[in-house]
Amino acid sequence: MQLTYVEAIRLALEEEMRRDPAVFLLGEDIGVYGGAFKATAGLVDAFGPVRVMDAPLAESALVGAAIGAAYTGMRPVVEFQFMDFIACAFNQVVNFAAKSHYRWGAPVPIVLRGPAGGGVHGGPFHSQNPEMHFVHTPGLKVVEPATAVDAKGLLKSAIRDNNPVIFLEHKFLYRRVKEDVPEGEHLEPLGKARVARPGRDLSVITYGAMVPLALEAADRLAGEGLELEVLDLRTLLPLDLEGILASARRTSKVLVLHEDTRTGGLAGEITALLQEHAYDDLDGPILRLTAADTPVPFSPPLEEAFLPSAARLAESVKQLARY
Repeated sequence: MQLTYVEAIRLALEEEMRRDPAVFLLGEDIGVYGGAFKATAGLVDAFGPVRVMDAPLAESALVGAAIGAAYTGMRPVVEFQFMDFIACAFNQVVNFAAKSHYRWGAPVPIVLRGPAGGGVHGGPFHSQNPEMHFVHTPGLKVVEPATAVDAKGLLKSAIRDNNPVIFLEHKFLYRRVKEDVPEGEHLEPLGKARVARPGRDLSVITYGAMVPLALEAADRLAGEGLELEVLDLRTLLPLDLEGILASARRTSKVLVLHEDTRTGGLAGEITALLQEHAYDDLDGPILRLTAADTPVPFSPPLEEAFLPSAARLAESVKQLARY
């Protein structure tokens, strides 16, 4: 069945709500309006306002209510209109949801999902990549799919997980990605990376909207005799260390690519892991290609300069290949 990325998310929600009556949705304008990006379109008609609950613009209250519902055996899925505003619920996420199981054995099976990322000229309040605030927090899982198949399969797995899951959906992909998505019981495992393209010369380790960008650069460089392996992390916490090391050992050269800003980004953590576990397998330095250390610009030309591009990636790859 051909579905866009956002349609695959909607299908995952619908299937999980039909499978498990404990699953319900909570968010801003997700009912009659169908969500800011229409990820919940039609679900209030199918399940009613008790299971597709419109809520006020109060993110801390949304997450607090979801945690309370999870304590009573429910499985809430919270939608943020933009993941930038999960910052308003930071205390609830990192001091309650993330620590609850550790502190007193109470699982918190909630999913906090919504659109993240730039490339759509949304400006500094609607374009952020907030993953590293939460990758640093034990007790959470952080997921960011790059394909429609993974959007469905990973979301279904996230809903069934007994840990709180931050589920980042890159808004640039919502309607630009379309592919055959399996119907019914299709799940993708959390914590497992995917080889999006095999290659022999150099590994590009990435996630989210940078995966199609890396594949574009790989196609371009294949014509010049360079074969890139593209590793799609899919889950950022926990990282698939085994998959990362296997890719690095196959090619012996690694570039880490992400849309998030550079300082404190995931590329630094992956670089450290490779230095610790695969130093003798590498034939060159580990390079990073990331966004600049600034807020996301609103101006389209400035945003284009701020974000990684296929052309910049290709140049960085050729630099590393020559080493």
